[in-house]
Amino acid sequence: MLKSTEHNLKSAIKASKSAFLFTALVSLMINLLMLVPSLYMLQLYDRVIASRSEETLLMLTLIVVAFFIVMGVLEFVRSRILIRVANSIDMRLSDRIFNTMFTLANRFPSRATALPLNDLGQIRQFLAGTPLFAFFDAPWIPIYIAILFLFHPWFGVFGIFAVIIVAVLTIVNEARTKERIDSSNKMFQSSQNFIISSLRNSEVIEAMGMHEQIRHRWKDRYLTFLHDQSYASDEAGVWSNLSKLSRILMQSLILGLGGYLTITSQVTPGMMIAGSIILGRALAPLDLMTATWKQFTSARLSYARLTKLLDDFPILAPPTPLPAPKGQITLENLTIAPPESKLPSLKNISLSIATGETVGVIGPSAAGKSSFARALIGIWKPISGVVRIDGAQIEHYDRAFLGKHIGYLPQDIELFEGSVSENIARYATPDPEKVIEAAMLCGVHEMILRLPQGYDTPIGIGGTSLSGGQRQRIALARAVYDYPSIIVLDEPNSNLDDIGERALVNAIIELKKRSITVVLITHRPSILGITDKILLLREGVLQLYGKRDEVLTALSQKNISSSESNPS
Repeated sequence: MLKSTEHNLKSAIKASKSAFLFTALVSLMINLLMLVPSLYMLQLYDRVIASRSEETLLMLTLIVVAFFIVMGVLEFVRSRILIRVANSIDMRLSDRIFNTMFTLANRFPSRATALPLNDLGQIRQFLAGTPLFAFFDAPWIPIYIAILFLFHPWFGVFGIFAVIIVAVLTIVNEARTKERIDSSNKMFQSSQNFIISSLRNSEVIEAMGMHEQIRHRWKDRYLTFLHDQSYASDEAGVWSNLSKLSRILMQSLILGLGGYLTITSQVTPGMMIAGSIILGRALAPLDLMTATWKQFTSARLSYARLTKLLDDFPILAPPTPLPAPKGQITLENLTIAPPESKLPSLKNISLSIATGETVGVIGPSAAGKSSFARALIGIWKPISGVVRIDGAQIEHYDRAFLGKHIGYLPQDIELFEGSVSENIARYATPDPEKVIEAAMLCGVHEMILRLPQGYDTPIGIGGTSLSGGQRQRIALARAVYDYPSIIVLDEPNSNLDDIGERALVNAIIELKKRSITVVLITHRPSILGITDKILLLREGVLQLYGKRDEVLTALSQKNISSSESNPS
C-alpha cells in the first residue's frame, strides 16, 4: 500500500495559502493606513496651525476618521480570515489526528495520550490570535524606516538602531526561555499522564491506602513543571518589559532628536511628531513578538510534535476492496510480541481454523492466549509470519470494513459513554431489532429490561454503574451484534454466574448453527464441551491442536502419566 501525504500538517497549511496571501494584502493596507496618524500630525503642525484654518482642520479630521473606520473594518476582516483559516486547518486534520492517536495507542500503549489534539488546539489558537499579526506586520518595518529616512537621514539611522535593539531583546528572550519552556511542557505532560494512569486504578489506590505515595510521585513531576514554567515566565516577563520600555524610550528619544533637528531648522515640528509615531509603529510588531513569544514557542513545539506524529504514521492508500470474510483463519509461522517488547509471546504458530468451527484456546497464565486473540483480529502486528482470513493477509483488508465482520470480547471489559443500545450497536445508529436479537442471543434481554430506562439507560464512562457480570454480558452482545463472521472471546465467562454461563453456551451453540467462526479463550474446562477443536498453548508455543476429544484424551493421558511418574 502506498503512503499518502494528503492530510499532513504542511499540506493542510498549504491548502490555505490563498487565504494567507489575502491576509498579507489586508495587512499591507492596514499598515499603510497606520501612517494616517503621523500624516495627520504632520499636516496639523505644519499646515493647520500655521494657517489657522478651521476648514482645513475639519476636512483633515473627517478624512482621518474615515480612514480609521476603514482600518477598523480591515482589522476585523483580517481577524475573521485567520479564525476561519485556523478552523479550516483544524477540520482538515482533526479526524486524521484522532485516528492516528488510536494507531499510536495500539502499537505503543505507554505513549497513548490525548496530547496531539491539544497540540492541534494550540496551533489553532496561535493562528487565530493576535500573535500572528506581528508576523504579518513585521515585513513592513522597512517601509516605516524608509519614510523616516525621507524625513531626515538621522531619523532613519535612529530608526534602524531602535529596531536592532528591540530585535536583539526578542532573540535573547527566545534563547533564554526556550529550554525552560520545553522542559515545563514535558514535565506537565508527564504529570498529566501519571495522574490519568493513577485514576484508572483508583480502587486499588483507595483500598491499599496508596494516596500519599501516589501524590508524592505526582507532586515531584508537577513541582518541576511549576518551577520551569515560573522560571520561563519570569524570564520572558523581564525581556518583554525591557522590550516595551525600549520602545517607549526610543519614541521619546526620537522626539529629542527631532527637537534638535527642528531647532536647527532641518525638520518641521510636524515631522518631529510624525517621526515618533512612525517609529512606534515600526517597533510595534517586534514588541508584540516579544510579549507573545511564549505562545509562539508553544505553537512551534506543538507543530514539531504533530509533524513527527503524522510522519511516523502516514495515511496508507486504501487497499483493493475484498469480499466480506466467511470466517476461515490461517496462521503461517506466526511470531508476535506485545507492543514495545522484543520478547515474543507467540512463537512460530501455524494452524488453520475452518469456517464455522468453534476453537477453545487453553493454557496456563502467560501462555500467550490473549496475544493469540489480538493476533487473530489484527491488533498486534507480527514480527514474522502472517495471519490470513479467507486466504488474504489480514493487513490487506480495509480495517473499518473488516471490523464490521469481527466480534471481539477482550479480557478487560470496556463499555463506552452512551446508552446500552448504542454500546451493543457499536456506536452505529442502533437497529432496534438487531440490538434486541443480540441481547436475547446472549441472555441479557431480561436484565436490560430491568434497568431504569431499559435499552436507553445511559451507561456512563466505563460502565461503572453496572456490575462486572452485567458489563461482560452487554459486551458479549456487542461482540455478536449483527452476526459477524469471526468472533473472538477472551475469558467471556470470567465474571459470569451459572445463569450467565448457560446463556453464553446457548449463544455459542446458536453461532455454530449460523456457521460463524468462534475462538473461545478460557480457563474453565466446563465450557470446552461446545468446542470443535482445542488449542493448547504453553509459553507461547503450540503444544496441542486438534479435535476436542482427541486433545482432551491426550491431556488426560499426559496427566495420568505424570501422576504415575510422581507418586505422592
